[in-house]
Amino acid sequence: MTEDTDIILPRPPLVSIRHARPDDLSELSAMIADLAAHHGDASAMTEQTLKRDLFGPMPWITALVAEGEGELIGYAILVPLYRAIEGKRGMDLHHLYVRNGQRSNGIGQHLVARARDLARKSGCDYLSVSATTGNVAAHRFYEHMEFAPRPVTGMRYVQALA
Repeated sequence: MTEDTDIILPRPPLVSIRHARPDDLSELSAMIADLAAHHGDASAMTEQTLKRDLFGPMPWITALVAEGEGELIGYAILVPLYRAIEGKRGMDLHHLYVRNGQRSNGIGQHLVARARDLARKSGCDYLSVSATTGNVAAHRFYEHMEFAPRPVTGMRYVQALA
């Protein structure tokens, strides 16, 4: 007679998606720096700037965080948009990030789903996101999440305000 043995595989952590809180600023700032480094950029983000933009007198952004096993493992930053000619409100999924070692567990999908829900509850007609031209993995992910590609036309101009 042989004994059956169970093979126990590691499970991804249970994850909750919630709004960022002031005590998340350090971890959130570090993840923003990680994303910048991933794209070959340096982050100028500070905890003070993040605190101002998330929790200051005039909040500018909304951040959702993915928390698993007591640590933040991903985030999404949302920024309002407006199409005046169409009279439509929108939300830009400005950043979407999941830490190395936590990817392919559905965390990004959950963050997008919550971002979509938040945009709807905010009265938005659309949610937009962009990805650099060569980031094919991101293109596939967003198309899998039912985003429709929309070509960018024209030139965007910027003027520094002192």
